[in-house]
Amino acid sequence: MKLNERSLAFYATCDSPADNAGFLYKRGERHTAYHRRWFVLKGNMLFYFEERESREPVGVIVLEGCTVELCDSAEEFAFAIRFGGAKSRTYVLAAESQAVMESWVKSLSRASFDYMRLVVRELEKQLEEMCRAQDGGCRGCQGSSGSWKPKLSGPERCPERLPALPAVPPKENGCAVWNNAPRVDRLPNTSGCGGHDGEGNPWPPPLPPRRRASSSEAGSAGAAAVESPSSFCQLHEQYGQEVARLRQNWLKKQRDPRL
Repeated sequence: MKLNERSLAFYATCDSPADNAGFLYKRGERHTAYHRRWFVLKGNMLFYFEERESREPVGVIVLEGCTVELCDSAEEFAFAIRFGGAKSRTYVLAAESQAVMESWVKSLSRASFDYMRLVVRELEKQLEEMCRAQDGGCRGCQGSSGSWKPKLSGPERCPERLPALPAVPPKENGCAVWNNAPRVDRLPNTSGCGGHDGEGNPWPPPLPPRRRASSSEAGSAGAAAVESPSSFCQLHEQYGQEVARLRQNWLKKQRDPRL
């Protein structure tokens, strides 16, 4: 596999977040001595530097087709990265503590694309099992969103069982009149006190007597009905003139009681 050194160096030192980073002891390939190196794990690539401030990595390990396991070594907290090929190199690393070693073993074991592929397959399998457990074979997962309909329960399932709404009394001049209700067979309550009918419903309050309009008021009302003004301004002006005329008559009576 060919790798571009400049691209790898840029990727190793760029500001992209690392999956794990820290100092580890790396055993040499020819010499068995351990050297302290700064390791950075990004994706499936494990970079190692001579120092933490180094701008270029000394080497890189591509974590594909390998296994991470503990090994016996002179150094404590040692683990190895082994590849499947016969002539493949085995990288032996050692941490400074048990917690650091466990952290690195876990991170390196999950870095390969093979592991991610297994995780995706397992999640897909769990999703299929959840869909099969639902009624209708998971209509929300396999069918279109337009064909899915929620199940009705309670009053929504049987709309004919809903209680009928009470009849609205007819209106006269924009106000409801209790005496014009459909029940005309009941007698009005003339006692002036609250009572109940045979079904336990309260009697409606008595209506006040209607005031009979005088001839002048009837004439003015008839004229207004004939004119039928079409705007609020005309109505306001007409009633305003009438109020002003009544106010003038009242002021004259206050000044001269003989009028």
